[in-house]
Amino acid sequence: MKNRLPDLEAWAIFAKVAELGSFSRTAEEFGLSNPTVSKAITRLELRLGFSLFARTSRRLSVTEAGRSSLERATRILQEARALEEEASEQTEAPRGVVRISAPLSFGTAYLGGTLPTLLQTYPEITLELALSDRKVDLIAEGFDMALRIASLEDSSLLARRLATVRILLVGSPDYFAKHGRPSRPCDLTNHCALGYTGGPARGIWKFTHPTLGDETVEPPVKIWTDNADILNPALMAGQGLALQPDFMVWKDVEAGRLEIGLREWSANPLGLFLVTPPSPLRPLRVKAVIEHLAREFSHAPWAGTLSAE
Repeated sequence: MKNRLPDLEAWAIFAKVAELGSFSRTAEEFGLSNPTVSKAITRLELRLGFSLFARTSRRLSVTEAGRSSLERATRILQEARALEEEASEQTEAPRGVVRISAPLSFGTAYLGGTLPTLLQTYPEITLELALSDRKVDLIAEGFDMALRIASLEDSSLLARRLATVRILLVGSPDYFAKHGRPSRPCDLTNHCALGYTGGPARGIWKFTHPTLGDETVEPPVKIWTDNADILNPALMAGQGLALQPDFMVWKDVEAGRLEIGLREWSANPLGLFLVTPPSPLRPLRVKAVIEHLAREFSHAPWAGTLSAE
């Protein structure tokens, strides 16, 4: 059997139909006729030997077999666009829309401050920001990049570490004066905790000591939340202790509004990562934003501000 060229046009059309859920909207977006879109899907299904879509009079949905191919088809469409844009932008200034996902608290506190310089440097770039602690699917949802604060697991995505984020046990001076200061993690069972639900193991706090090893504790929790910012008023009011990232609390610690507990123990640090889809092909506008953010956060303002003493 002779090698056949892949039907790249049909794969790109498949990815867009799956995204929009409509043959006619895909035809409109690509500037094609409805029959051209329909024939491309039929051609691809005949070539593959299975249906890509389940069709009813009211609904179009991707079949199970189609879903197994959808991520790569989406990547084909994105990489083809990136290749064309990269080739056409060689002598042009970066321009167009860049979609960025970032955690809500971090994005509000730090990402916003980097944007005026970015837009001044690249006036033809438009930014679309999605601030949420939800872990978005970059490829399926069409994001160019994401800032993530995590202990990044193995992934097909490309990740660039920008900074270290320490996780600190903090409370107000009034709290420690009233309830005492824990000397080791096991003491936290007698304290009130303010809990963040976005961690890897809800309610389980893990600490490491350079000589005493590891300790895990599950303290009683008074507040649960999926956004750590909302814990700050309760922390300041002496209502409990919390594990907070250093970028959120370093100013309050330096000002004496919060204090670090268990200084000799450390929770597992996280990293600030810039994550992108796996293709090395990126439009010039995306490259420009990546390098700008990497420069801005390579010297994190919170890094090294809190003494371990």
